[in-house]
Amino acid sequence: MRMALGISYNGQGYDGWQSQPSGNTVQDKLEGALAQFSAQLDPVTTLCAGRTDAGVHGLNQVVHFDTDLQREAFSWVRGTNTFLPPDIAVQWARAVPDEFHSRASAIARRYAYVLLESPVRPSVEHGRAGWVFRPLDADAMRAAVQHLLGEHDFTSFRASSCQAKTPVKTMTRIEIARRGPYWRFEFEANAFLHHMIRNIMGCLVAVGQGLHEPDWMAAVRDARSRDAAAPTFSPDGLYFVGPVYDARWNLPAETPLYHWLP
Repeated sequence: MRMALGISYNGQGYDGWQSQPSGNTVQDKLEGALAQFSAQLDPVTTLCAGRTDAGVHGLNQVVHFDTDLQREAFSWVRGTNTFLPPDIAVQWARAVPDEFHSRASAIARRYAYVLLESPVRPSVEHGRAGWVFRPLDADAMRAAVQHLLGEHDFTSFRASSCQAKTPVKTMTRIEIARRGPYWRFEFEANAFLHHMIRNIMGCLVAVGQGLHEPDWMAAVRDARSRDAAAPTFSPDGLYFVGPVYDARWNLPAETPLYHWLP
């Protein structure tokens, strides 16, 4: 049978999602816990909806794997969590048809970036929020993101190590909101490039602080060169909110953790 799980994690202490020889990744911890719960000698291999970098958090990372073990959904949640460290947790489990694929079946992906605007660096929020000490202009940033909506070549916002087959992506939604000293930036697209959100955030902060006019974002986009954009922003406040699937799969769109964000 094929199982799908929704995973949440604090990425501070891990070398990203994808398995590495160090064993210190979220995927390594999850697959180890699944193997312990299912008492399998063979390793359990999971596939995820979207890989995240070191320091990036996940609210509803979706994975799938195949297993011969027959258990109720709540048993997969509670049993696997027994063997996971406290900063990784299975939020839900569902049996899915064999044709479901956590990555290929996703029609969109969502990210959020939480940013603290404060003259003093974060303490309690360390690792969980980005930080700027200069005031930001909301209207300027909202004008800038209009240049990123729709289908574009996002080469200027792509890491040199990106392995995506094409830099052309479709950005369907960018929203910017403020709650006290906290800013929340939300992004939805059919797919994202490596470091794409963090590179966009670097540019948005530059616009918000008045270093560039909003139309500069269009110039950066059209340059199709990483050299045209601002430096890559910190991973601390970046959250993979999760993938978007067709309703026929009957999978949770988000977890309660999403509503915890400022």
